Amino acid sequence: MYPDEPEDFGQPPPSRPELPPKPSMAPSWVLLGFGIGVLFIWMLPRSETPAAAGLEPAPAPVAQSVPQIAVIEAVFAEWGSAASWENDVTEVALWSSETGGYSQRFQVIRTGGMYFFRSIPRLTRPVLTRGVRDNSPLQFTESEAQRAEWIGAKNQETWRALSEAARNQAAPPPQIPGSR
Repeated sequence: MYPDEPEDFGQPPPSRPELPPKPSMAPSWVLLGFGIGVLFIWMLPRSETPAAAGLEPAPAPVAQSVPQIAVIEAVFAEWGSAASWENDVTEVALWSSETGGYSQRFQVIRTGGMYFFRSIPRLTRPVLTRGVRDNSPLQFTESEAQRAEWIGAKNQETWRALSEAARNQAAPPPQIPGSR
């Protein structure tokens, strides 16, 4: 060695310090995907509500005519057999061709074979959905108790059918004589 030569002259150069591992690129890709999604949503055409778009306003409600008792009496005499009574009281709605719906509602009270009709603002019972013909000009109602009884009977019938089907599937197949 020479006098002005450093002591570490013949030795290998010091190794570089180890770099920490490179971070994952996944967060960058996620951020890029989020940004592209926001851009596409922002560029979608906006749907406007009819009121905001300035479209024609809803038609004015049709003035309801005074309920005509003679009409409901005649229609109920023809179609009233489907009524569901509770304590000799039921509610019906009469179809109106003026409004295109069941807009005239009545409470019907049955006393000694006679019917009394009273106009009501709305039906207070559930609408009867079974046993009424599709083209009926009357919409009949039933009481909550009658509806609950019918739903209970339907549920019981459904469970009975399901349990019978399960029993039939679970039963072992019949043995054929002469086979194992």
